[in-house]
Amino acid sequence: MSRRASRLPILLAGAFVLVLVLVLGIFLGGHASVLPKPVRSALVADDEAQMVQRAIDTIEDAYYRPISRDQLVDKSIEGAVNSLDDQFSHYFDPQTYKRFQLSTNPRFSGIGVTVGRSPKGLAINHVIADTPAAKAGLRAGDVIVAVGRELLAGHPQEYGIGLIKGEPGTSVTVTVERDGRRRQETIERAEIVSPVVTSRMVTTRTGRYGVVVFSSFTSNSSAQVRAAIDDLLDKGARGIVLDLRENGGGLLNEAVDTASIFIPDGTVVSTDGRARDRHVYTATGGAIDQSVPVVVLVDRNTASSSEIVTGALQDRRRAKVVGTRTYGKGVFQEVRELPNGGALDITVGQYFLPSGRNIGGRGVREGDGIRPDVYARDDPDTPRDDEGLDAALRELAAESR
Repeated sequence: MSRRASRLPILLAGAFVLVLVLVLGIFLGGHASVLPKPVRSALVADDEAQMVQRAIDTIEDAYYRPISRDQLVDKSIEGAVNSLDDQFSHYFDPQTYKRFQLSTNPRFSGIGVTVGRSPKGLAINHVIADTPAAKAGLRAGDVIVAVGRELLAGHPQEYGIGLIKGEPGTSVTVTVERDGRRRQETIERAEIVSPVVTSRMVTTRTGRYGVVVFSSFTSNSSAQVRAAIDDLLDKGARGIVLDLRENGGGLLNEAVDTASIFIPDGTVVSTDGRARDRHVYTATGGAIDQSVPVVVLVDRNTASSSEIVTGALQDRRRAKVVGTRTYGKGVFQEVRELPNGGALDITVGQYFLPSGRNIGGRGVREGDGIRPDVYARDDPDTPRDDEGLDAALRELAAESR
């Protein structure tokens, strides 16, 4: 038998396999739904993806004026996220995502303000003393509506922060609104050292009490809180006021560790999400003496991790809460990077306090927040007085009798 004849069955078998693969490919191309989802996602674009792709192709090819395909993709993703009607979920296009990364980069500097959300831009919560912002006359309550020529309305908070931050010694121009009037200030950036924990002893007619002002749940901040409290107790404080006003939150683990300073054991908070298992965070141990009375002082800008600590101490009956209703952010987000260099910052779960209550509005509405045990509100017409702290000290005195 010739070599050519001996190869004929192999060639026929190969041809049969090729035909079979071709037929199978044609069938699956028209019946992608029969594939398992992971395989379908990897090999065949589903109907929805094909439809979006075709719409983008049509606009790019047929629209009466040229338009960037990248812009079409960005707007498509942004529209999908906006359809969630979730105030905490955002799409960062590649340029905005770089600014977001810049806003969390400690190597870059700012002007010396802490900010919160505002429909018009960035609401200034606090101006740090002796910083460029303070020297420029910025004050708490001002709203930064633009940075350079970029209007901040409609953008995530991190977008504006990223624009403000930059290399020390460089300048940034901000447009500030106060009492309905706007003005521009050009401010030189500088290295800002902002302590997240400050403390002092306050003496009243009923005794001496420690006041710990805690501004942000950053890395190792709970240890700073603990050190401040231990120092105050060693100096004879009869009770502690934990001031979380204007504290917009931060790291979850720092919230758990801070609550553990006061709660000896048991649940601090639990998390749950559609695509993640429920997780219960418990006190880590080593709490201060349970006979030491504690009051948590809050306001409308007390949010996120601050609300976790406040709610845990209230639910576990470890502290009285004094102030106003808190922000009501009972959800948390994750940043997921995308192949185009952008990222999704989307809500992936909810927080639940020890009692099981969720203090947020699921991101799509204003949350209930935490209602104080004792209502107290600072009077803006009396800047030298602190009515909230006065109320907290009165409550602390009543608790320590």
